[in-house]
Amino acid sequence: MTSVFNAVNASANVKSDEKKLWEEFSRSRALSVRDELVKRYLPLIKYVVGRMAVSPPQGLDYEDILSFGVFGLLDAIDKFEPAKGFVFQTYAIPRIRGAILDELRKCDWFSRTGREKVQRLNKAMEKILRDKGELKDEWLMAELGIDEAEYYEVQELASRGYITSLDDTTPLDDGDVPVEATLADDREGAPERLDDESDKQQLIEALKELPERERQMLSLYYYEGLTLKEIGQVMGVSESRVSQIHGKGLSILRTILKAKLNE
Repeated sequence: MTSVFNAVNASANVKSDEKKLWEEFSRSRALSVRDELVKRYLPLIKYVVGRMAVSPPQGLDYEDILSFGVFGLLDAIDKFEPAKGFVFQTYAIPRIRGAILDELRKCDWFSRTGREKVQRLNKAMEKILRDKGELKDEWLMAELGIDEAEYYEVQELASRGYITSLDDTTPLDDGDVPVEATLADDREGAPERLDDESDKQQLIEALKELPERERQMLSLYYYEGLTLKEIGQVMGVSESRVSQIHGKGLSILRTILKAKLNE
């Protein structure tokens, strides 16, 4: 009982200290106080990066991507208004993500040429599915006229983007913050759109048509909530390869659903 009481007190003290930091920063805008806030919320950057399916462009590494996130964190700290009653993590997550993507775009991580390659890949998938009813890597390579190395490069390009499980939470000082809360708006979301039983059935049938490896990857990520690194350990492949499989799986799923809608 004593240990539980101590834990509760420790948590209350952490929140009290955090509140005092925000009150001091709101009043003084002192750089020293901002530095303390940055130290407190640095783990949030690793959380965001961990849920982004991006690979560092040539010449950059994981630490560079983390440093991009610091720009977003600083912007969030400078603009956050505690008096409005929002949780800071909820406010900061999309800004950290946006700062990372902005910097990656400056590095030309997904150029016009890259987008054209992905578009060619999607069209090749549609054609092969329409003609043969299934997909194989060798058929796609032949249709695109590229070798295996180029093929996996295109798969890597197709995999890049922000993906996250909306059921995840980030356990920081303010408590567990649902990622879904950072994306909320008034528009109809996926659950509402899937209220139509025919839509549900189409999705179920499309998932059944995925190759086993891609179906397993999407299930582990979106249903089991595993990270790309954890999925790589389960499947016995690198995190980069998991990212490629994810991109291919979503491309195939999109192609299958598009074909079903046109039936």
